[in-house]
Amino acid sequence: MDLVNLVETIVKSLVIHKDSVSVKEFPTEEENTMLIQVIVAEEDIGRVIGKEGRTANAIRTLVQASSFLADNKYIKIDIDKF
Repeated sequence: MDLVNLVETIVKSLVIHKDSVSVKEFPTEEENTMLIQVIVAEEDIGRVIGKEGRTANAIRTLVQASSFLADNKYIKIDIDKF
């Protein structure tokens, strides 16, 4: 499964404003590393991050495990609001 689609599916299941979710992949200077940027509405940022960042860490863990099964890349996920 494509990691960007995986992140988008997870995030859209958490937020209220599903149309405002934007998930994009960016190259990094570090070898074997991928950056995924998630942008959500300001009202939904708390839902995606969760208490003490637990939801965001769970998303990172799921995506990282999926990456190790597929192509063994390190994944960084940046969550922001607009």
